[in-house]
Amino acid sequence: MSPEVAGWVRADFGLDVATLDEVTHGADQDARLWRALAGDGTRYAVKLSGGGTPAGLTVTAYLAERRVPGITAPLRTRDGRLWADRDGRRLTVVPWVSDNRALGGPMTGAHWRSYGEVLAAVHSVPVTGELAGLLPRGGSAYPRIVAATREMARRLRDPGPDPVVAELAAIWSAAADRVSLLTRAVERLAVDQPPGTPVVCHGDPHLGNLLLGPDGRVWLIDWDDAVLAPPECDLMFVVGGVLAFAPVTAEQQEAVLAGYGTSDVDPTRLAWFLAVRALDDLSDWTRQALDRGAGDAERAVAGRIVRGLVSADGLVTLADAALRDLDRR
Repeated sequence: MSPEVAGWVRADFGLDVATLDEVTHGADQDARLWRALAGDGTRYAVKLSGGGTPAGLTVTAYLAERRVPGITAPLRTRDGRLWADRDGRRLTVVPWVSDNRALGGPMTGAHWRSYGEVLAAVHSVPVTGELAGLLPRGGSAYPRIVAATREMARRLRDPGPDPVVAELAAIWSAAADRVSLLTRAVERLAVDQPPGTPVVCHGDPHLGNLLLGPDGRVWLIDWDDAVLAPPECDLMFVVGGVLAFAPVTAEQQEAVLAGYGTSDVDPTRLAWFLAVRALDDLSDWTRQALDRGAGDAERAVAGRIVRGLVSADGLVTLADAALRDLDRR
């Protein structure tokens, strides 16, 4: 129990919580999450967020108002806002809908189909002027991501005696051809690819952000990275998958697309979003693994993720294959 956070929830949202248990899963280093139990037995997710954009809260409120399935609306503060400012971060409260994460399984065929139905419903909502003004454009950070990737590659050319740095340098060296292909393709396709119609996208709808309910129901959570982008920005997470330790099978992909209602995925845009995400993950997790100010356990986790990214099922490999398929068309 965190008395300070419980006090904030009471003062800002008018909600008295009997218990407040911190939940430690998740990769967002700028956030803390608690499972709260109110006096009437209702459970809530209480979150302090420092990253992403608050526009995701506006999006979920909008989607819930339009009765989009799989969306939990945030509670409003006493003065009607979607979040409170506390400790330099955003304090939010939403209903706790399920203890079952998709990564923990078991995810049934009905769940996979519902996953596609939720994405389709999100992508079909009208983009209001407010959303257009609030949401960043998906992939717009690619120049920074490409620059960070090239800087990391330069840094690892001379690893020095540190064994952690030496191991990461070897990983990057083995993947050098793929990383070079990705960086060149991201810059080229940013100019040459068809623009596509931007829709509301979750931006990070991997299985870690999906909760499972009964009768095949699912909820899509953690909208901190919501963007306006072509649907491929979200669909890349199911067309082949993004997580190396949880690849999406052909049967699962078919179920998602059946729920989504179309298999009309533009391969160029899909490959581009895959490549941007691959470079972003690779450079950022490598940076975390190299951070001598972090604990050994955190650095070790980051290093394992880097190895996973360049593995046979990893995102770097998936993006490389998607780009090479474009060249063969």
